[in-house]
Amino acid sequence: MSLLKGKKITLGVTGAISAYKALELARLLVKEEAVVRPVMTRSATEFISALSLSTLCCNPVSMELFDSIGEARISHIELAQKADLIIIAPATANFIGKAAGGIADDLLTNIAMAASAPILLAPSMNTRMWESPVVSENVKRLERAGYLFIGPEEGELACGYEGRGRLARAEHILDAAMEALSPKDLRGEKVLVTAGPTREAIDPVRYVSNASSGKMGYAVARAARRRGAEVVLVSGPTYIPRPAGVAHVPVTTAEEMLDACERHFAQSTIVIMAAAVADYRPTKSFPTKVKKEAKTLSLEMERTPDVLKYMGKQKKDDQLLVGFALETDGLEENARKKLKEKSLDLVVGNTPAGLDSDLNQVTLIDRDGKKEVLPPLRKDEVAERILDLAAALKK
Repeated sequence: MSLLKGKKITLGVTGAISAYKALELARLLVKEEAVVRPVMTRSATEFISALSLSTLCCNPVSMELFDSIGEARISHIELAQKADLIIIAPATANFIGKAAGGIADDLLTNIAMAASAPILLAPSMNTRMWESPVVSENVKRLERAGYLFIGPEEGELACGYEGRGRLARAEHILDAAMEALSPKDLRGEKVLVTAGPTREAIDPVRYVSNASSGKMGYAVARAARRRGAEVVLVSGPTYIPRPAGVAHVPVTTAEEMLDACERHFAQSTIVIMAAAVADYRPTKSFPTKVKKEAKTLSLEMERTPDVLKYMGKQKKDDQLLVGFALETDGLEENARKKLKEKSLDLVVGNTPAGLDSDLNQVTLIDRDGKKEVLPPLRKDEVAERILDLAAALKK
């Protein structure tokens, strides 16, 4: 089940050129089954239409401080007090300044003033505005008051400047919303996650690898971050955007993954190794591209380091160690074997059906032999279930 399912979210949109990105955020929130109540400032309507936002949110847009149809209840109190979370995206320098100064002169600033729910701001403005001492002081003041911030990000701005000021990606704002509503049961934990495949070179353009997208490991890293952990993600080559707030260590080969894990293992308290490390590599890597002249090509292969076994048998101290077992047959038998042989506290058994998919079906087996077979779930939901069990085993 999505963390946002059934959650009441007030989505505020202010007048910035990046307001169009709020439409994508609204779509993602609704996809997560949140109940989204949109609010727009008058200046926001200069950039996007209320009809577009209303359609994507499946709810009417509120703009007026006093409801023109004369409802008995005051709308800003309703939108503030009944929300589980308030997101302002984009949040302009003007809105930030008014919120910091306690000014409530329109519907959205009144909602912020009356809110008891967490308020998440996603700033968007010119770089020089963001770096201005006045805006910086206003942000600090709001942070002291408990406001949450995501972004802004670096990049090219609509005004032609390069620098920090871009509205955070919709996916990053969604993650921040989930983080705001997640339990912080992993606060103080240092979580090391491996993800993706490794590649072993045949020549400069060819390699031996595994069919792994990295989606499962990245989902675990994002979920651990949301739950308060300090996260290091050691990742083989993938096309997945780097998770916000996570230390990212890119690697290519099994040897590089082993080196990176060794560097971060000792200070980690929970280690979740979801990477699909190539089991074999060519004994010789050709310095130039091998031409297709012969009808056949033979490669001598050798074993790569067993990173999971090395960590479990040689390096493990007090860490809670989680491994994955991808099997085409005998899933439970082979998963239990891996659990024992590699000194794991928890093994996650799955099949090739989950490769390069947003869904996964897994079997969880802990160090006491207890088994739980999960139904097919989205990988972010699987990640939450893995972390639920890891947190319980850590106690």
